[in-house]
Amino acid sequence: MRKRALGRSGLEVSALGLGCMGLSYGYGPATDKQGGIRLIRAAVERGVTFFDTAEAYGPFANEELVGEALEPYRDRVVIATKFGFRNGHVDAGLDSRPEHIRHVVAASLRRLRTDHIDLLYQHRVDPSVPIEDVAGAVKELIQEGKVRHFGLSEAGADTIRRAHALQPVTAVQSEYSLWWREPEERVLSVLEELGIGFVPFSPLGKGFLTGTIDANTKFDPTDFRNTVPRFSPEARKANEALVELIRAIAKRKAATPAQIALAWLLSRKPWIVPIPGTTKVARLEENLGADGVELDRDDLRGIEEALVRITIQGARYSADRQKLVGR
Repeated sequence: MRKRALGRSGLEVSALGLGCMGLSYGYGPATDKQGGIRLIRAAVERGVTFFDTAEAYGPFANEELVGEALEPYRDRVVIATKFGFRNGHVDAGLDSRPEHIRHVVAASLRRLRTDHIDLLYQHRVDPSVPIEDVAGAVKELIQEGKVRHFGLSEAGADTIRRAHALQPVTAVQSEYSLWWREPEERVLSVLEELGIGFVPFSPLGKGFLTGTIDANTKFDPTDFRNTVPRFSPEARKANEALVELIRAIAKRKAATPAQIALAWLLSRKPWIVPIPGTTKVARLEENLGADGVELDRDDLRGIEEALVRITIQGARYSADRQKLVGR
């Protein structure tokens, strides 16, 4: 697999990473541990060097899984994890106090079976803690060798600038895909100016852009998509127009809808590294095949022209979750 640099930081990773959250959290029951280990190691064997986790995924179970799976390959991979929720629980509220960051890092290092975290993200911006205090705490951890690079997740443009002024930000992570393009409004231009990489999560629209979900799809009761307005049956039916567009392009390019959605992201900027997740090796291989799909100017122009005529229905998050975004 080809490599990409995350901005001007010097951190090089595979062009596509692996988002590991879904192995433990969010999309229904967790994958059995040995199955998760096999999936992660299959990614390493296929050239993936960039793995994304967080203490909040589980909580804690996903870091433990990633740590065990990658321990034999530690010198070959880049591990990203996150801090920022009280006691690691998303619903418990935010906590980015410097003393809490230190506590989380110490625990994450143990679970990840490593002496350093390659990329440490603030999971969500905490309005009660100045971003300068957060950046300063991570800077100290970098100086101590416990962390290599600093990242932000779902941060707004002004917060990115303030953090970067104190401790260079290597990467910003946010949702970005053919059906969620908000980062193009302000964030991407700031990242390009400052030399910061961009890591799109949910690059396949939480599965919708694969073409395997329709208005009749039933999700497990514990699947968080049950709470997402964009995944109401009515919204899914309306949004099938986007999937049909992707299917048509995929047929012409002898690719799959997922590969087209990922190839589109890879075409946007050379410092963008999507992190699709999956629990199946076949899907992993399909996703990684996007690195070999080339969209030419005519393809990209056609996509843009078609998207103008498509209105995506439904909010990306429930109202309470949306309040945590873009601060």
